[in-house]
Amino acid sequence: MKISYHGHSVVKITTEGKTILIDPFINGNSLTDLNVEDEKPDVILLTHAHNDHVGDTVELAQKNEATVVAPVELANYLGTFGLDTVGMNLGGAKKFDFGTVKYTKAFHSSSYTSDDGEVIYGGMPAGILFMGEGKTVYHAGDTELFGDMELIGKRNQIDVAFLPIGDFFTMGPEDAAYAAQLLNAKTVVPIHYNTFPPIKQDPQEFKKMVTGSDVRIMEAGNSFEL
Repeated sequence: MKISYHGHSVVKITTEGKTILIDPFINGNSLTDLNVEDEKPDVILLTHAHNDHVGDTVELAQKNEATVVAPVELANYLGTFGLDTVGMNLGGAKKFDFGTVKYTKAFHSSSYTSDDGEVIYGGMPAGILFMGEGKTVYHAGDTELFGDMELIGKRNQIDVAFLPIGDFFTMGPEDAAYAAQLLNAKTVVPIHYNTFPPIKQDPQEFKKMVTGSDVRIMEAGNSFEL
C-alpha cells in the first residue's frame, strides 16, 4: 500500500491496483501538487461536505467513472450529478474490492455551497477508517478533540493517522497531540494547516508535543509505503 499527501487534507492511497483519493480539494488549493487533468482515481472518499474537502469530486468522478463514498446526505446530493455514489453513515463499514471503509464520528459542521450560493446540508461530518492489505489508515477529517478517539484507537490498531492541526476550524496542535495519544497510532501525519491565513501552524511544534507515535511531516507529493 502506497500513501501520499497532497496538501490541505488530500490523501492518496494506492492499493489492490486501485487509486483512492480522500477529500480531493485540488483547484483552489495553493499547497497541492496535483492537477485535476492528470488524476485518475478509481474511488473518492469524502469526510464531509465543505467545499475544501469535496473539492473537485464531481469533475474527477465524471471523467474517470470513479465511485464516490460519502456520508449519505452528501452522497445523495452528488448523485444528482450522475455520479456512482455509496452513501454511508457513522459506525457503518463496507467491504469493497479495494478494502474496507468505516465511518467514524467527527465534531464539525457539514454543508456544501454551490456556485450560485445555495447552501446544501451535507449530513454528519465524519472520519474515515480505511483497512486494506492488513493495514489501517485513519483520516480524522475536520474535527475537534473528543474522548471517543481513545475508543477508536482501542478498537483499531491504527498504522497511520492523518490529524488536522490548523486550529480555528478544527483542533489545533495541542489538542491534536493529545488526540494522537488517545489513538495510539504508530505514525501520525499533520494535515489541514497553512492553506489559509487562519490555519497557519508550524508542524515542527506539533511534532515536539507528540509522545508515543512517530510524527511524519509531509510536503505535498511526499509518499511512503505501509
